[in-house]
Amino acid sequence: MDPCRKIIHIDMDAFYASVEQRDQPTLRGKPVIVGGMPNSRGVVAACSYEARKYGIHSAMPSAHAYRLCPKSIFIQPRFDVYQAVSRQIHQIFKMYSDDIEPLSLDEAFLDVTQNKKGILYATLVAQDIRKNIFEQTGLTASAGVSFNKFLAKIASDINKPDGIKVITPADADAFIEHLPIGKFFGVGKVTERRMNILGIYTGADLKKFDEKELKSHFGKAGTYFYNIVRGNDQRPVVSHRRRKSIGKETTLIQDINDRNQMLSILKDLAYEVSERLQKYHLFARTLTVKVKYYDFNQVTRAITLTQETNNAEYIIAHIPRLLKATHAGLKKVRLLGVYVSNLCDHNTRTYYQLELPLFKNMPNRSI
Repeated sequence: MDPCRKIIHIDMDAFYASVEQRDQPTLRGKPVIVGGMPNSRGVVAACSYEARKYGIHSAMPSAHAYRLCPKSIFIQPRFDVYQAVSRQIHQIFKMYSDDIEPLSLDEAFLDVTQNKKGILYATLVAQDIRKNIFEQTGLTASAGVSFNKFLAKIASDINKPDGIKVITPADADAFIEHLPIGKFFGVGKVTERRMNILGIYTGADLKKFDEKELKSHFGKAGTYFYNIVRGNDQRPVVSHRRRKSIGKETTLIQDINDRNQMLSILKDLAYEVSERLQKYHLFARTLTVKVKYYDFNQVTRAITLTQETNNAEYIIAHIPRLLKATHAGLKKVRLLGVYVSNLCDHNTRTYYQLELPLFKNMPNRSI
């Protein structure tokens, strides 16, 4: 552990929905859903805290969200607005540090060990950032403060919305030991089930296993689990990272076999991928669709586009062909994803090759 580092994770509260409630005061205090319409086959991109009380969450089919709360107000996403607000927020971050690692439009890590304002405590920096965000955008943010990225990210979710959580080196061991294993970053539903079978339900349970045992059960990830349960995370906050790919995927609430519904979900994902490309001023030449079947086997299908692009409609036009090259529909699907690679900058036109297998003119196969 390096107790000298001061890491903050800032996470905007229900970002898309909060922007809509800010811009339309009549929506405040109401269940707002940003995403596909309830009579479409779209999914929830984001929802307000009022909607979450009904069990609604992102990636849920819009039709299901409507059944849970018929009085929900559905709104089409305005990604250009969200991008503009995100730029505003990141300008605030730059007042405090140059070591900023954006994770998405609405969250980022900051290393404030040596902050620009000379504020002694990271907790005060986080409070100041949140105050500035609210004053300049009218939106609330939650913050996690700790000595590494793993703990800071977990902490930011604890007192949401509009809250802050600090995990000091003295608190870390007890906090991690009491943490449910499903809350560990990197532990998805499948891994959580595998850990439960081994009797691992909390950090304390995970800590009983040595590194060799964990590697035997989880491969290379075993080393990661061994370290983080002991509070060891030396990953730096990376402000300038050369991106090899950009993607978005979603695990479905229920397995589906309706291809039209799959295409609608993939379309929504493509819009988010396009948004990220535009945010980073990048263009892509390779498009990949990822499908995970109900039995957890998964395939990817990729094509090289005739021209580099960051246009959502151009990406979407190629998705049906890729989906058709899978067994989706014949087999139920539990996860869908859209990825782009072979990225280039508009100015340099330099391509960053991602090592992805291409499956043009090849039979379906699990990878």
